[in-house]
Amino acid sequence: MVCPLANFEEVYKTQHGAVYQCSRQNCYWLEFAGDTTAFKVSDFLNFKKRIDGIDLSAMIIDSSRTADFTIVMPFRTPRCFVLDVNDVLNLRELLDGAKFMIELNSVVNACLQRISSGARV
Repeated sequence: MVCPLANFEEVYKTQHGAVYQCSRQNCYWLEFAGDTTAFKVSDFLNFKKRIDGIDLSAMIIDSSRTADFTIVMPFRTPRCFVLDVNDVLNLRELLDGAKFMIELNSVVNACLQRISSGARV
């Protein structure tokens, strides 16, 4: 990881990569295809939407050489992702799992706050 002062917690991990949360810098780190990229929270969610929006059917059906890959350049990052169909599927799996864990964590924290404040759950 880049910042030695950062406090990283694993959000979700697959055999193809991982997503970490940095509570000190309030950002997410995506480890994928041998590289690590930092995202602000909103940029991470927008990146997920862009990956989800890739038309895999068009990539598979189109016989031209340019359809074999898609290029995604996330907002406010120096990284450029060149993804084939397998990469898109692997990245979607990773981002879907990370988003689910982020949402689950929010629900659990909300329940714990209600319990600690004395409200019924």
